[in-house]
Amino acid sequence: MDRAQLPLSLVEVALGATLILGVALGFALGTPAPETQAPQLDAYAEDTATILANEPPRHEGASRLREIVASDAAFARERASLERRIDRILPANVLFHVRTPHGTAGTPLPRGRTTGTATVPTGAGPVRIEVWYA
Repeated sequence: MDRAQLPLSLVEVALGATLILGVALGFALGTPAPETQAPQLDAYAEDTATILANEPPRHEGASRLREIVASDAAFARERASLERRIDRILPANVLFHVRTPHGTAGTPLPRGRTTGTATVPTGAGPVRIEVWYA
């Protein structure tokens, strides 16, 4: 009895075509891009914290940040000025939230957004700055 068989070269061509198609699709579809926002946002937060930590105070204290966390009254007095200063430091498309021992300033933190953070220790407690793209 004769049995029909595929020629071996036809099987090789089919496997080769499948392999080439698979590689081509891999290149065409690619892989997801790595997360690039977080490092830039961390840099914005660190830069903002560094500027505020080294900036002279408006009234009293060793630095702008130390003046802000000196007391509840100092934070209340300086809050609007702090928000304006950070608005000038950061690019227009970046929002911020500052948390101090005496209160918060800026825009409330959104859920599910990539943020950059920086924390600066002060004598009165830590100041945490978080930034994200609008």
